[in-house]
Amino acid sequence: MIEFKNIRKTFGDKVVLNDVSAKLNAGQCNLIIGTSGSGKTVLMKCLVGLFEPDQGDIIYDGVNFSEMDDEKRKELRQQIGMLFQGSALFDSLTVEKNIMFPLNMFTTWSHSEKKKRVNEVLDRVNLKDANKKFPAEISGGMKKRVGIARAIVLNPKYLFCDEPNSGLDPQTSMVIDKLIQEITREFKITTVVNTHDMNSVMETGDHIIYMYEGLKEWEGSNQDIIFSKNQKLNDFIFASNFLQDAKDMRMLEAKGKIDNNRNMDELLK
Repeated sequence: MIEFKNIRKTFGDKVVLNDVSAKLNAGQCNLIIGTSGSGKTVLMKCLVGLFEPDQGDIIYDGVNFSEMDDEKRKELRQQIGMLFQGSALFDSLTVEKNIMFPLNMFTTWSHSEKKKRVNEVLDRVNLKDANKKFPAEISGGMKKRVGIARAIVLNPKYLFCDEPNSGLDPQTSMVIDKLIQEITREFKITTVVNTHDMNSVMETGDHIIYMYEGLKEWEGSNQDIIFSKNQKLNDFIFASNFLQDAKDMRMLEAKGKIDNNRNMDELLK
């Protein structure tokens, strides 16, 4: 679990985060959503220590990250996996060597032990036998899966994903969403996802924080969000007519006015 309390962050005179608090539970996909400039990216960077908040506490499983010295932070970071927006693979290294990179940095394992672990995570993300390929030889979706494999190779307790579906087609995005969700639940990871992809929100949002102008404007699950009465959140979510139609369907379902088993395509005709 990660807890943050009363986080405030400013850049010059601009307040980017203002008294933001929440708990992010293990075994759940915790999503941070909001428009550009809402503070969601700054919040994530504060959580992993790339930015220092001006005030507030960040607590990893009861241990205050904000009070750790550099050595203790380094130890904690070995328990953190990071999936970057652009995958951030090393172009000059093969898939195998990209995934092995954290093992070379943080373990004293033999080469055979490292290779065995690389093969395990490649198999888990459905990229068996991709070891010798270079990033330029694989698709965008495959690069994301390599990024996920690298992020989990050290068996992290915490996984941070920055816009994991950026640049992907809808079908590939769904594959990545499902993979992140499965890994989160399988290994009881505390997963934090920064996203604006509404399909991800509806499909994987066990816990959602909506940021607006540096404030935590709303908090709940993907089951709650469709019925939210928060106007700012509704304006953000239901900009699409399709999503508004989906909300109307959910409202009718909740009132028992339609059969839940009917096909959505039929209902939207």
